[in-house]
Amino acid sequence: MAVIHHTTMQPTKVELLASWLPTRDWYIGREGGPNPAKAGGFRLDDPAGEVGIEFMVVTDGTEAGAAAYLVPMTYRGAPLEGAEHALIGTSEHGVLGTRWIYDGAHDPVLVGELHALLRGNAVAQHQSVDDTPDLTVSVTAPAGDEGDAAVAELVRVVDGTDHTAVVVRTAGAPEELTLRVRRVLRAAEEGGAPAAGRVTAEWRLPDGSTARGPYVTA
Repeated sequence: MAVIHHTTMQPTKVELLASWLPTRDWYIGREGGPNPAKAGGFRLDDPAGEVGIEFMVVTDGTEAGAAAYLVPMTYRGAPLEGAEHALIGTSEHGVLGTRWIYDGAHDPVLVGELHALLRGNAVAQHQSVDDTPDLTVSVTAPAGDEGDAAVAELVRVVDGTDHTAVVVRTAGAPEELTLRVRRVLRAAEEGGAPAAGRVTAEWRLPDGSTARGPYVTA
C-alpha cells in the first residue's frame, strides 16, 4: 500500500508540468502560455512499494472549454535507467528527498499495474487518501481477459496527436495488446464496443462541474 505524505514538493508537480506539457506532440497550446491546474485522477499501488504511481488530470487555464490533459506519472527515488527521454523533472520531497518524476507511459511499473487494473487484479486508489479505493473509477476488461494474471511486458511507446499508444506483451498471449492513454480528455458516455477494455474516470472542469470519460482504452 502506498503511503501519501502530506508535505511539500519543490518544484511542485504542476509547476513541472507547466514546462513539460508544451514539449509534447499532443499538447494543444493556449494563448498566454500553459496554466495547468490539478483537476482529478487516481493512484495505483506498486506491489513492491518502491514506485509512486499517479494518473493526474490537469486543466489548462480557467476559461470555458479549457483543455484537460491526462498525465500518468511515476515517482522514483533514483533515476530509471534508459528513460531519460521520459523524465518530466526532479523535485525535492519534504519527507523522501529527491524524487525523479517520469511520464508513466514509459515506466514498466506503471504499465504493469495499468494492465493489472484492466484485468481486475489491481484497484484504483483515491488520489490523496491512504488505503482508500476510488469508487468513481470504472473498469471494463477486454473481452475474455478478465482475471488474467499474466504480467505485462512493456514493448514500445508511441505518442499520437491526442493519445499515447503503449504496446505490451504477456506470456502465452497470441498477440500484443495496445493500451491507448488518452492524453486529451473528452467527456463521453459509458459503453463502447464489447471487446474494448477501458478505464473511465472523472475530472473537474474550471467552472466546478465534473466531466467523465475514458482515461485508457485497450
